[in-house]
This record gives sequence, structure tokens and C-alpha cells, in this order.
Amino acid sequence: MSKDEFLKIQIPSSLSHFLINGVYTTKIDSEQGKVTVSGNVDPNTLIKKLIKNVVGDVTITANRSEFFDFTFPFTESGVAAFVPIKNDEMKNAWIFMKPLTRGLWLTTGAFFFFTGFVVWVLEHHINEEIQGPPLQQVGIIFWFSFSTLVFAHREKITSNLTRFVVIVWVFVVLVLTSSYTASLTSMLTVQQLQPTVTHIYDLIKDGEYVGYQYGSFVAGLMRKYNFDSSMFRSYKTLEEYDEALSKGSRNGGVAAIVDELPYIRLFLSKYCNKYTMISPIYPTSGFGFVFPKGSPLVDDVSRAILKLKEVEKMVRISRKWFNEGSCTGSDGTTITSKRLSADSFKGLFLVAGLSSSLALAIFLLRFVYENRCILTSAASTKHKNS
Repeated sequence: MSKDEFLKIQIPSSLSHFLINGVYTTKIDSEQGKVTVSGNVDPNTLIKKLIKNVVGDVTITANRSEFFDFTFPFTESGVAAFVPIKNDEMKNAWIFMKPLTRGLWLTTGAFFFFTGFVVWVLEHHINEEIQGPPLQQVGIIFWFSFSTLVFAHREKITSNLTRFVVIVWVFVVLVLTSSYTASLTSMLTVQQLQPTVTHIYDLIKDGEYVGYQYGSFVAGLMRKYNFDSSMFRSYKTLEEYDEALSKGSRNGGVAAIVDELPYIRLFLSKYCNKYTMISPIYPTSGFGFVFPKGSPLVDDVSRAILKLKEVEKMVRISRKWFNEGSCTGSDGTTITSKRLSADSFKGLFLVAGLSSSLALAIFLLRFVYENRCILTSAASTKHKNS
């Protein structure tokens, strides 16, 4: 469905030309849809004379409301931009690092070392398997904690405190590995849809060409938001939009198209796998029907529109015309897998840290108590020698 099919306003073929106040002549070409005016033309007077009422996609603006009355808007309002999608995530050789943020990788590594150290402190004086040369004991610290990733540790545990620490740590490892596997699987199997531009102001900063609908008020709106008008390119059809975005800003096309939300929905319903909408959405008043000032039809039509909205018939019409929901991500959201951060596992690491610290504190207190005589004797001997 093209934009031309979405909106067709017919000019009566019987009307070919007429005089307005005897000042200038207006000729209408119904086949070409053109109005030619000759004479001393006052644009405001011409608009008022020509337009009696308009049914179509007419955007409500403050300037237009000075000449006409608008009905209640019958569409969602807003102006936004849509850009091409890049899909290069699968080509990343380090994608296996993506599921976890850097903070979570560092936190997990620190806890692996801390847990291994606690197990070594609790076991090395009573467990022959964890005894040996210094380098071997350092290797055991890392081997024991990391081997829990695949539950492959072979060393026997003799202390109940160590069993308590290991049980908690194995649970932490189980949750971490399950979350990592789920996130990585999602990244490898779900199509990653990332926009080439993430924010509309990036277009201004990078000096990219921007497209808009021919004859639309959007060009003036973009100038208000500090866009350079020399970087504008106008287009008339959805196919021209697609071609311009496919070429890109550096090859005679554009980096983004700025348009009203109903047109964007229409475009994305056809090309949803190639493009996506980006933020922000600039507020507008939406589309409405146009009537002459003081027309009694304005209130009646507005009430009819409100009734359609209340029974959600307008929603069903929108879904039918724009094929909403037929393509995932066409509403501007991207199909991505959120990376896991340390904040997601605060409670888990807190439990692991407290359990290891508690076991270590109990061991040290017990060690001091059991060797109090030796420690007291050593302290007194040192005091005598001094």
C-alpha cells in the first residue's frame, strides 16, 4: 500500500475555472490535482475561498487553526525519525563476552578468588589434598573455585564450614551459569536489530542528510530544532523513502526520514525488517478533519470520532490499515537481549560474601580459642625477651 493509496482527495471534474471577487482567476486541473491562480493573489483569501471542508490526513497546527476549525484528532500524534537497521552482531568474535557487563565479569572473578581462598584457609591444615608446595596451593585456590563451574572438583572436603561455603557457592554458580547461558542463547538465536543512529540529535552532530515528506510541515519543525535546511531532502512515496535510506547519506540518499507517526507506521508495516523508529517523539496535535470557521459540523464529527475511540473501533481500523503487530519491532523497539549487570545479582553476591566471611570468622575464632595456650605462652616469652 502506498501513501497515494492511503489518501485520495478528488477534485470535481465539472469545476474547471472560476473568478474570485473579480480580482484573479483560478483554474483547477482535476486530473493532475493542480490549482493555478493568475492575478493579484492574497494567499489567505484564496485558501478560505477554495477550501470548504477537507477529509484526509490533515495535520492540526496552530497556524492552520487561524483559518479553519479542526475536529477532534482521529490519529495518534507526534513526529519522529526512522533509520535503517544494522545487523552485524553475529559477526562479533567476542560475542560470548556480551551477556555480562564488565562490572559483572570483574565481580564474578573476585568472588571466585575469594571463595577459593576461604576454602583453602578452612582446609589446608587438615586436608592433605590441599597441602603441598606454595605454587601448588595457589593453583588449588583457583582450580577449586573455577572447577565448580562444571561441578568437576575432585578434592575431598573434611570441614563442615567448608561444606557450608561450597554449598552456597555452588548455588551462586548455578544461577550465574543459567543466566549466562540464557542470555547468550538469546543473542545467538534472536535477530539483533540495532539502529544505525540511536538518537535524532546524532544526525545534527554528524551532519547527515535527513529526508521528509514533500510539502509537509515537518521541514519547518526540523528547522526549529536546529537542523540545517541545506541537509534536507524531500520524497513523495514510500518507495522513494526506502531507496533513499538504502543509499545512505553519503551516496545521494539520507541517514534518516523524519515524518509523522501515522506515515511511519504505514512505512514500517511494509519495511519493518529493514528500518526502526528512534527517539525522541516530538508532540503534535494529530490528524483532523477541516471545516470553515464556525461550521456546525465540527462538533458533530468530533463527537462521532470520540465514540469510535471509546469503543476501540479506531484501534481496530488502525491495525487493519497499518498491519500493526504483523512484524516484531516495527513500533520502534528493537529486538535485543539486555546484558546482565552486577546489580541484577546483588542479593546473590551478598549471600555468598556473608556466608564465606562468617565461615572464615568462625574458623579464626575457633583457631584462636584452641591455640590460646600456645599464643599466650608465645606472647609471654616474647615479653620476657624484650
